[in-house]
Amino acid sequence: MNSIANLFKGDNLVPALIVAVAAFLLGVVVEMIICKLACKCGGKKGGECRKAAQKPQRKEEHFEKRHPAPADGSIEIYVGNLSYDLTEDQLRAAFEAYGKVNSARIITNRYNNKSKGFGFVQMPNRPEAEAAVAALNDKDLMGRKMKCNEAKNVI
Repeated sequence: MNSIANLFKGDNLVPALIVAVAAFLLGVVVEMIICKLACKCGGKKGGECRKAAQKPQRKEEHFEKRHPAPADGSIEIYVGNLSYDLTEDQLRAAFEAYGKVNSARIITNRYNNKSKGFGFVQMPNRPEAEAAVAALNDKDLMGRKMKCNEAKNVI
């Protein structure tokens, strides 16, 4: 141990740098060998193990889970391409022209609370819901043509 520390003293700077570079290169080579033997990527450049070390992977199951179907048997309608200035009350009023509305919600960004441009409306009566979807699909509301269809509720 003292002999290594003595390398960094006095006029021995060049040998110390050579030892440091050699140690670094040895570490890189050992990492490549371990990756080649242990990882699925087989040590290829930009392989899975190196990508995993750089940033955490997003959980795929987050995207597979969806909002469950309404328990009360009402119909949930997806409404897309909404104006970012549209309020939930205005969305509810547009659908109430075709029947009773249980709820109307606009999906917002959790960090800045701004609209994402789509929402969901629940209507208890299927014929009224189908009439609303048929009438409001591609209808202009606040300068944007809404896209309406029955929501795909998958768990």
